[in-house]
Amino acid sequence: MKEKYTIGLDFGTLSGRGVLVRCRDGEVVSSAVKAYKHGVLETFLPDGKTALPSEWCLQHPEDYLEVVESVIPDLLLGSDVDAEAIIGLGVDFTASTILPVDSKGIPLCEQERFKLRRNAYAKLWKHHGAQRQADYINGLLVKMGLAKTPRFGGTVSSELMVPKVLETLQEDLEVYESASEFLEAGDWITRTLTGSNKRSCSMAGYKMWWSHESGYLENGFFGRIDNRLEQFVAEKLPGEVVGISESVGGLSKVWSEKLGLREGIAVAPAIIDSHAGFPGSRVYRKGQAMLVIGTSSVLMTLSDQPYSDKGIYGGVRDAIVPGYYALESGLAAVGDLFGWFIEKFIPECYCREAEEKNLNIHTLLSLKAQSLKAGESGLMALDWWNGNKTPYVDSNLSGSIVGLTLSSKPEEIYRALIEATAFGTRTILELFKSNGLQIDEIIASGGIAIKNPLLMQIYADVLGVDIRIAESEQAAALGASIYASLAAKSEAGGYDIYREAVENMTKVERQVYFPEKSNAQIYDDLYKIYQSYSDIMGNQNRRVIEELYKIKNSVCCN
Repeated sequence: MKEKYTIGLDFGTLSGRGVLVRCRDGEVVSSAVKAYKHGVLETFLPDGKTALPSEWCLQHPEDYLEVVESVIPDLLLGSDVDAEAIIGLGVDFTASTILPVDSKGIPLCEQERFKLRRNAYAKLWKHHGAQRQADYINGLLVKMGLAKTPRFGGTVSSELMVPKVLETLQEDLEVYESASEFLEAGDWITRTLTGSNKRSCSMAGYKMWWSHESGYLENGFFGRIDNRLEQFVAEKLPGEVVGISESVGGLSKVWSEKLGLREGIAVAPAIIDSHAGFPGSRVYRKGQAMLVIGTSSVLMTLSDQPYSDKGIYGGVRDAIVPGYYALESGLAAVGDLFGWFIEKFIPECYCREAEEKNLNIHTLLSLKAQSLKAGESGLMALDWWNGNKTPYVDSNLSGSIVGLTLSSKPEEIYRALIEATAFGTRTILELFKSNGLQIDEIIASGGIAIKNPLLMQIYADVLGVDIRIAESEQAAALGASIYASLAAKSEAGGYDIYREAVENMTKVERQVYFPEKSNAQIYDDLYKIYQSYSDIMGNQNRRVIEELYKIKNSVCCN
């Protein structure tokens, strides 16, 4: 039997990448990447003149199609695989990244009259401009007695679809009314490639409150948010919601000709990028947890029961692993946090030293920080540089460092930031455990997990769990290709069973980070301090951050 292959496309925050994968054993035979031409629009719209408010993060959907049209041909050119042997295509995407489109599926921002209207563009996952709308919805959920139900997760984040849609409705009614529908960007890609209006249960469940048992919320709920949303589901969310092991449809003739692929190959439903790391990291059973460490991070595990509270969300069955609920939370800034510190605060002498030793600055700081003992610096940081997901679910909360003196060194601060992200991750893990989920193994993926041994050892010490590293550096893209093999089914050369696909198409590194007992007690004590500091800044003195934020916004607006 001839070898069969699938393609996985991974749409991140700054670029899109793809892998061409052999179904038999998961071998990545070629890979390609393309940066987004417009990047992240945080200051101006593409005209370079129309200013954006603080906390806005937009993208141009033109960039997404350029990834498809560039990466897939590059994958074919980079291998000797016959296009006829490719049986499926899978897509993962950052979420909730939402896009208003017209009746033909064309993004409104591509129409002349909307080019200078900020609500017509794709609102990126980390767009926090809708925090006011999220706060309003949270207040309403409390009044309705729904806040702590599994569907809502305790607190609604500004990163979800409805706050962003409500922001559009309130700011630009013409854009809202001109949108035939609002799509997750991942669903827009599969729609474009196939012409099918089916939506992914991954996106609908985790970002739009859809459930396997009862579908979307009733219209009356959205009418309570705003009476103009009474028919929101019927008017703006058309299309059947399908499971992740199914097919959205076949690749259209137009796109098969553009990409050099066979017409009709299976296209899998889009899945949230971090969730695609589940199969890509070889996670398939209870007791395992997946940790993705990149610009932000995600920690997920499997459960037989739904659970949602304090920013942990797990109310959707079958959206990642068939038969299970997947509980999810994470940190809003990890790699972004380290990058901020290096870009803004590293002295020139350190840069020269790194150059002389032929090291990048991250490696130099890690080597210096490695020589420090746990707790030696006297520093403690809160990892809220991009807001907090767990336990406060507030994008307005901000980071801080306590214990600084005139003798504090860059490597001490760098290590404190790493430790802060580990403590933030432990907060999530402790909530998992408090709800009866015992984690015996964490499988980590992402560039930082592979490249930074110091960080991984600190995480193992703080979390108290063995951490294995996923073999693939492209766990999300590999996961998308695994879902493509499930969409294609065994009759085409793919798979019918999730576990079988994962076991055949993934591996883990032999390298394991074991907790060091000598650091365990010190980190237990430091974690207690982190919890106290977190409570002070997240609860008791939250008003301090809120007042600073108000002054910042008033000054910026004037």
